[in-house]
Amino acid sequence: MKEEHFLKKIFSQNDFKQSELELIIPQFKQVSFTKNDYLLQEGKTENHYWFLESGFVRSFVNDTKGNDITTNFYGQGDIVIDWSSFFLRNPTRENIQTLTDCVCWQLDFETFQQLFHSIEAFREQGRRRLVSSYFALKNQSVSLIADEAKERYLRLLKEKPHIVQNVSLQHIATYLGITKYSLSRIRKEISL
Repeated sequence: MKEEHFLKKIFSQNDFKQSELELIIPQFKQVSFTKNDYLLQEGKTENHYWFLESGFVRSFVNDTKGNDITTNFYGQGDIVIDWSSFFLRNPTRENIQTLTDCVCWQLDFETFQQLFHSIEAFREQGRRRLVSSYFALKNQSVSLIADEAKERYLRLLKEKPHIVQNVSLQHIATYLGITKYSLSRIRKEISL
């Protein structure tokens, strides 16, 4: 039995006509990365819209002391992108790096624009994903200010258990805004 194409899980036949899928899916190019490869580096402009088929990726920035601070994690089915760099066409301040070997599906900016302006279902799905990403980012930034570290960790554990199981404690700690020692204490406290 032939396995369904990964992108047909992203672009569901419930949302897209078969004729639209036949226009969209062939535009994507499969790209494989090895652990620690960069999909995007600080100072460059985001030129690709990526869907992650397998593996784990993180985005991070360097603080004023040169420490890298994780800003997001990505797993299977996620869009891996710096939205503002992609749409505003400006250099990014973030780095996007693989944490494991990964398989991604790449769509370049020009092709994205063509599909966005010619296929209403593609445009609507893109808008929904952008809005969802914005709300997640907003909730994370408010949580860093208003919630205790333990609450932030428990939320990550509930919402993204696959991240907690597959990503280093150092990266998780910086994402939560704490040290890896504090994270170890929280994990120990929870397991008691």
